[in-house]
Amino acid sequence: MRKNIIVTGGAQGIGKIVSLHLQEKGFHVSVFENDRQAIKEFQQEVPADTISFYPCDVSDEQEVKAAIRQSAERVGRIDGLVNNAAVAANKPLAELTLEEWNRVIGVNLTGGFLCAKYAAPFLQKSNGSIINLCSTRAFQSEPNTEAYSASKGGVFTLTHALAMSLGPEVRVNCISPGWIDVSAVKKKAKARQIEISEADHLQHPAGRVGKAEDIAHMVLFLLNPENSFITGQNFTIDGGMTRKMIYV
Repeated sequence: MRKNIIVTGGAQGIGKIVSLHLQEKGFHVSVFENDRQAIKEFQQEVPADTISFYPCDVSDEQEVKAAIRQSAERVGRIDGLVNNAAVAANKPLAELTLEEWNRVIGVNLTGGFLCAKYAAPFLQKSNGSIINLCSTRAFQSEPNTEAYSASKGGVFTLTHALAMSLGPEVRVNCISPGWIDVSAVKKKAKARQIEISEADHLQHPAGRVGKAEDIAHMVLFLLNPENSFITGQNFTIDGGMTRKMIYV
């Protein structure tokens, strides 16, 4: 029986590439996605027996409960959860509405909490793993990112709390991507490959801008039961860009 991994926001961007890599490695992937058009397009690219799709707004408790139940019933188990779904509302503080703030927190932070809560009983049975997508913005913010940065800071601390609460049966870690170019990994209506200059690449110590595959490889590493001593940790995947803040 294939192991079943849930990937939220799994039909576009990093989530889509993670889903494809998991499928290639023999996992069944349960994609939770709120964008119906993205689901429709992705469904046409992959065989139905290896990736299943569940329309789901992860900030909605009833939708999360239903999607997790359906995924478990279809595959017979849940072995991993990749909390990837995220939105942003990056704008000047004076223009950021409470509704926009709540939406970002709801999807990025509350969504991860809800998915972890309702997947936990299945993950405890399978000695599974939760991987939360954090961000370097949790540690080194940019202007006009209050909602997004706050939500990712919450993901960072939620990760360690979940590791304490769910261990030793379930391992919980997070990944903090830096600049990962997924401009072309979107539904057709929004897929536009941005131009990346040589200077953009060279500002990274690794010599290039990141790719979604860089995140997918770390997801596979953290899902591997051979790495059972790793939990409650954050892994920064940013090509060496994140630096300590220096105050003078």
